[in-house]
Amino acid sequence: MIEPHAPAPPGTTPPWGGPARLPVRPGTGRFLVLAGVFVCAACGLVYELELVALASYLIGDSVTQASVVLSVMVFAMGIGSLAAKRLRPYAAAGFGAIEALLALVGGCSAFALYAVFAWTGDWGGLWVNGPRCLLVAFSLTIGLLIGAEVPLLMELIQRIRRQDAGGAVADLFAADYVGALVGGLAFPFLLLPLLGQLTSALITGAVNAVVGGALVLGLFRGDLSRRARWLLVIANVAVLGVLASAAVLVDDFERAARHAVYGRDVRVALHTDLQEVVITGGTHGRPLNLFLDGRLRVSGQDERRYHEALVHPVMSGERSRVLILGGGDGLAAREVLRHPGVDRVDVVEADAELVSLARRDPPLSDLNDHSYDDSRVHVTTSDAFRWLRAAPPATYDVVISDLPDPGITASTKLYSQEFYGLARRALTPHGRLAVHAGPVSSRPRVFWTVDTTLRAAGLRTAPYCVRGRGSGFAAGPDRSAGPTRAPHDWGFILAGRGERPALRLGAGEGVPRPGTLTREGLAADARAAQGTRVGELGASTLVHPRY
Repeated sequence: MIEPHAPAPPGTTPPWGGPARLPVRPGTGRFLVLAGVFVCAACGLVYELELVALASYLIGDSVTQASVVLSVMVFAMGIGSLAAKRLRPYAAAGFGAIEALLALVGGCSAFALYAVFAWTGDWGGLWVNGPRCLLVAFSLTIGLLIGAEVPLLMELIQRIRRQDAGGAVADLFAADYVGALVGGLAFPFLLLPLLGQLTSALITGAVNAVVGGALVLGLFRGDLSRRARWLLVIANVAVLGVLASAAVLVDDFERAARHAVYGRDVRVALHTDLQEVVITGGTHGRPLNLFLDGRLRVSGQDERRYHEALVHPVMSGERSRVLILGGGDGLAAREVLRHPGVDRVDVVEADAELVSLARRDPPLSDLNDHSYDDSRVHVTTSDAFRWLRAAPPATYDVVISDLPDPGITASTKLYSQEFYGLARRALTPHGRLAVHAGPVSSRPRVFWTVDTTLRAAGLRTAPYCVRGRGSGFAAGPDRSAGPTRAPHDWGFILAGRGERPALRLGAGEGVPRPGTLTREGLAADARAAQGTRVGELGASTLVHPRY
């Protein structure tokens, strides 16, 4: 509870002692304390961003995960500050213990969260929410410890040299906020790209332990008993030992966790500038699966059904110039090239390394029929939204939007009214647009929001779906859904600038293959999709996303 109190008279000495006995001059000591505040604040923000990033990657929906982490952590910081008031008589020992515990919890948080996701994600039942519960627990614990730092640091500053509360608070918060700035910039631009999520958390914990321990044992050792000093030394050495052992085992742990998530058949695993790319199978008769950030994007068992459903209906009509947004795996381009009359195919993909993999990985390039070797295919590495803003108007007969699920936060702008307005501008007067809009059966509100958004952009729509999707990993925004809850259909929307486009298969798609589409099956699935229609939905815009 917040305790009311009257201000102490000027010059009053606190009951827990006078000025600290320092091994350095007071000015130097004060500078070192503020430097410690700076480093601890930077470490605290790295823990916070690490939880947000890893939760968004493992669980999905980055807006929700960021909101949970930030709100729980800020709440816990307030509780931690109140709880630490009783530790002020033992400020040095309390601060040392809190920093050692914070280093251990914060440094190991990414390891623990990833381990729970990897090894319990397919258990079902209550374990489905294991990563979410652990995320809240870590946010609460780290917030409590960070909040407890403030009153103790305030007391340590005052132990060096008493000053008015306003000046001490200003100095403390200035160092704290600048440290937070450095930590916030270091995480995305330095730690994450160079060290990865797990190692960056471990190194941050080690820095936290070293600085916290050095500050207390170096400056305020006179405030500690001999027993307290040894306990603090042992605690910090133990924490550093745990963090160092984990750092040595990072690679083995990552491989084991990857096998737990994807199975033992992992053939390619790499981190590009934008995402994690994992390929399993593709050799010795095993079907190839392509995962992007843990979400299944290509399943060798049924990918032809998906890509034929996305491409063939929109190719019925004029198709000399085709634009593919996304589709870096080259599979949509493969289906486009099966149609006669195609003169040029422009592929706009944000991840250049994914395109390079689709070119040079033998199983994947065999699966896409070496579509990137065709002289008609031209690849541009760019964000689809940014590229469309500069695209010349009325250029393309066909635009194919082969983009990640609309429920993924990073994809939301690519399913907005503004985005579809740009796509409409790029179409010729009789041009057509095909959009992958997520599964219909499991997320009908999202699917029909895409339809509403397309119509709000001035396009006429013909929604349809294709059943027969194999069970497996969830391809949508929630990675923790597990195989049993994965959707069993794909939803698409065919749109046109003029009259409502007719839903039929394009001519000349080559020799039918087992499991491919038929006109009758497509019409039946389109009628089934209509039965799931959700009315009175608003269009999704950049400032009002609705997915």
